[in-house]
Amino acid sequence: MTRIGIIVGSIADASINRQVANVLPGLAQDSDVEFTFLEYKDLPFYDYAHDADYPQVARDWKQAIADVDGVIIVTPEYSRSIPGVLKNALDWSARPWGQGSFAGKPVAIMGASIGAAGTAAAQQHLRAILGHYDAPTMGQPETFFQYSADAFGADGSLQNEASAALLGAFVNAAVAHVNKHSLVAVA
Repeated sequence: MTRIGIIVGSIADASINRQVANVLPGLAQDSDVEFTFLEYKDLPFYDYAHDADYPQVARDWKQAIADVDGVIIVTPEYSRSIPGVLKNALDWSARPWGQGSFAGKPVAIMGASIGAAGTAAAQQHLRAILGHYDAPTMGQPETFFQYSADAFGADGSLQNEASAALLGAFVNAAVAHVNKHSLVAVA
């Protein structure tokens, strides 16, 4: 069983990126994949003074990342970059020095926006961060999902075939990327 964590870059209750992330597991063709959402909204602001004694919430965050074979990050773009809350969570995951959670962890990224390429800058910044973390990041397909409320039903289900095809191609490429790059445990 491949375990993939999903991180949503926004903590807003009405986040369109969360709405998109919620449909991804149902579009995966591989039935031997388990998806879990990795939540970080309770993390305090990162401060290196905590490196000697990480708070439990930060240890739990790092463990959640360790417990999955790979990660999908679905993020909005704020001010031509990633949201501050996501950067804060990534900072916690990278510390203490030498104990980074993303080292060798395969990651796929995408974002949703009302604009056609509204998350392009955020995704580039996120790729730079993940490169520093030594996380093998999926290059293709780059997915800039143009969100339309009409594509979703009242229950949150995806109703638009073109959107389902685009998101399905992304999530299935992400699963293949994780399977190709995930670390193999030695017995």
